[in-house]
Amino acid sequence: MTVHFIGAGPGAPDLLTLRGRDLIAACPVCLYAGSLVPEAVLGHCPEGARIVNTAPLSLDQIIAEIRAADEAGQDVARLHSGDLSVWSAMGEQLRRLRAEGIAFTITPGVPSFAAAAAALGTELTLPGLAQSVVLTRTPGRASSMPERETLENFAATGATLAIHLSIQNLAHVTETLTPHYGADCPMAIAYRASWPDERLIRGTLADISDKLDGSVTRTALILVGPALAGEGFAESCLYAADYDRRYRPQSADSPWQGWTPDSEEPTHG
Repeated sequence: MTVHFIGAGPGAPDLLTLRGRDLIAACPVCLYAGSLVPEAVLGHCPEGARIVNTAPLSLDQIIAEIRAADEAGQDVARLHSGDLSVWSAMGEQLRRLRAEGIAFTITPGVPSFAAAAAALGTELTLPGLAQSVVLTRTPGRASSMPERETLENFAATGATLAIHLSIQNLAHVTETLTPHYGADCPMAIAYRASWPDERLIRGTLADISDKLDGSVTRTALILVGPALAGEGFAESCLYAADYDRRYRPQSADSPWQGWTPDSEEPTHG
């Protein structure tokens, strides 16, 4: 018996990976986070599968469901929204499963920040503007923040910030970031990116609060940084005509000359 943790993606059912789809179809038990995983994803469950919405369950109750499936020799598809590597609460479940000797696998999913960037039609890392993306959040009821993981510290880098689970702290976010990025720094809020009711609110640190109505209170991602403007950046060297790279060596003296995918990487004096 194996528990298959599956990232169900940001919302659109067709942003589920093929591996995730096939695992769901092969498992007689499906545990899913009903508040965030769309019901359309459950359409991949086999006929007669036991499908349990874990939104109202405690951790002990979730583990009890897994234990019952283990005793019955039934594989479990455990669905979480987005990607499992961040804010999925998977870690505490894995710790329990390791202690009980229950096997598991992990299948990644499309993260919400990627869906938001796609909806906004932007790249979050543009040459000369930002080459890093910081995934973070503000303190909440469920989790506090480590002492050094502050918006001020992250903002000092100038990176693009993808601030999760913080829409209710928007005033704090804009007040904290303005001294670092400037009041005219581009900002966007992506509400339920990739869902049918997706909403995108664009603005700056100075005016984004005025553009947001009271209907957006959860399931929204905040993006901040100069790269969101999509202008004022240099072109990368990657596709420059005179850039020497393995698939396009520029001269007979190029370290990449004669290189094939089966060759070792060239070394430079």
